[in-house]
Amino acid sequence: MNFLYPGFLFALFSIAIPVIIHLFNFRKFKKVYFSNVAFLKEIKEQNSSQEKLKNLLVLASRLLAIIFLVLAFSRPFIPSGTKHDQSRGNTVSIYIDNSYSMEAVNKEGNLLDEAKRKAKEIVKAFQLNDRFQLLTNDFEGKHQRLLNADELIQAVDEVKISAASRSLQQVINRQQSIFTGTSNRFSYLISDFQKGFAGDVPILTDNNTNISLIKLKSNHLPNVAVDSVWLLSPVHQINATEKVAIRLKNYGDEEAKNIPVKLTVNNHQKAISSLTIPAGETTIDTLSFSGLNLGWQKGQLSIKDFPLTFDDQLNFSFKVSADQQVLSINGTSSEKYISALFKSDSYFKLTEMPESNINYSTFANYSLIVLNGLNNPSSGLASALKLYVENGGSVVVFPDMASSKEVYSQFFTNLNLPAVAELNTTPTKVSAIELKNALFKDVFESLPQKLDLPQVKQYFSFVENNNINKENLLQLPANKLFFARYPQKSGQIYLAATGLNKNDSNLPEHPVFVPLMYKIAFASVREQPLYYTVIKDNVIESNKINLSNNQSLRLVSDNFEIIPEIRQSNDKTRLYTADQVKNSGFYELKQADSLLSVIAFNDNRIESDMHYDGPSDLSKVINKQQANLIDPTVDPVAATVSAKNSGTELWKLCLILSVIFLAIEILLVRFYHINNNSNS
Repeated sequence: MNFLYPGFLFALFSIAIPVIIHLFNFRKFKKVYFSNVAFLKEIKEQNSSQEKLKNLLVLASRLLAIIFLVLAFSRPFIPSGTKHDQSRGNTVSIYIDNSYSMEAVNKEGNLLDEAKRKAKEIVKAFQLNDRFQLLTNDFEGKHQRLLNADELIQAVDEVKISAASRSLQQVINRQQSIFTGTSNRFSYLISDFQKGFAGDVPILTDNNTNISLIKLKSNHLPNVAVDSVWLLSPVHQINATEKVAIRLKNYGDEEAKNIPVKLTVNNHQKAISSLTIPAGETTIDTLSFSGLNLGWQKGQLSIKDFPLTFDDQLNFSFKVSADQQVLSINGTSSEKYISALFKSDSYFKLTEMPESNINYSTFANYSLIVLNGLNNPSSGLASALKLYVENGGSVVVFPDMASSKEVYSQFFTNLNLPAVAELNTTPTKVSAIELKNALFKDVFESLPQKLDLPQVKQYFSFVENNNINKENLLQLPANKLFFARYPQKSGQIYLAATGLNKNDSNLPEHPVFVPLMYKIAFASVREQPLYYTVIKDNVIESNKINLSNNQSLRLVSDNFEIIPEIRQSNDKTRLYTADQVKNSGFYELKQADSLLSVIAFNDNRIESDMHYDGPSDLSKVINKQQANLIDPTVDPVAATVSAKNSGTELWKLCLILSVIFLAIEILLVRFYHINNNSNS
């Protein structure tokens, strides 16, 4: 047995006080006159022995009462298997899961309220001079300071449900960052341990930290969530018909029937539907709508599903533009097909530059750049185009067949394209078209048995390189490249094996040329993501935003405004929100009073799966020597924590025994009478 406060044991010297009182308690006897004193000696002997027994019992009761009272203040305990030097003090980190799943209810009530009660029980199991940290999913700055017991209990009362969600490893890493010095380290995690929180990989922990997982009992709930949406067309025009694909997921164990779906854009209802979703499956549907005006559009897809509602709507935003900027860089003898093609549609705004006078600084303004028969493409142009493509741009290359293959080989190599092997002048014909590619979707109403494909008079053949990603769109015999797509990071380069001159091929006059180029132009539009996820997505990427000195950007919503950190690159502006966006909804990005974009945020769907890890699942990810699982329905949290950390404490037993012996003393004094009977 050990003592938490052994200094109090010096108080045991106080037992000398009743002993001294007992030894020097000389009583004054009264004179009693007897008519017959024949039996006086016998009576005196009988009364003296009974008096002595009573005094000894009273003395023993007093001594035991004092001893157990002193022991109670010394806090005796039987050490547990884990030894902690209590003289070093304790640092205790308590994590309360305040994610959406903690809104569920069990027989103890709301899970978050139960978690708060358990946290308070943990605090009471430690000493007054111990230091505590309260941690929630919000990971706020105030959670990084240590509190005393009263401050922590007050902070626990202020915890509310949050849209933030973390993994078990993230929480443990955050807890361990607060531990410093030589104090004993205790980490407690109170959660329902929803599927996905603990993960499948064993957690990494500090060997000096004692970790306890307190799993609250929760019941599985049926739930249907709006999983995601995406627009089928990358280009959005005024009054054009739009199609949006929606995906709903049923996280329940039973089929969800006739779930109503509603699509609104700018608070106007655009489409409705009803879906039946099998248990544990996803269902995809397509909704059509029209009637859009210029500018930013705020879309919202919503369903009706109970009892969980936080994932019943999904916000998204997109922009309807008046035009699309295309750049054509022309050689001295280039044909006019590109100019005629894009100038025939008012939606496209074509800019033409001669090969001899290229303004590289404007590349970021265009979604598509066409190299039209360049005579001598330079390494500087290759470097500028490479950076443009890496930042999401699209480039189409139609070479000049009159230029030397060495010049183009070097140029293509600088762009991570295959080098030119030779110039072939033997007439041939395109042998295959990749109709499954998205560029040819909806181009052909019906497919004849023999397609009329372009005729080719001369073309470059290329050195095959298996290390370069390639998608063949049009092929020559023997699987030779005629027109292919080369994806590179965020962008892509389309490479043709021949130019646009009539002496090269009939491609520019072939029916496939117009839809091919239009589809490439539409696919090249660089849009911001339809939506972001709160807490998870802390970086917002935008096209380059030019800012003057001391000018900043603002992210604004209802009663909310932040100034994000800005980092500029050659073609991108990145905004860092640092977990400041915590609520779903629409946020306007403003430069002074000018609206730059509308950004949609949604809650994380990881909280939608209302299944939970059991003890067997958790035992796979925790080291049993450093972490233990506490079931509050079986073991009281306070008693379990005390037994685990300090051993079995005996101060309450000592206090009870002290009171018992005081009561015995009172009973002896009041009811233990000496018999004065004598024979006469």
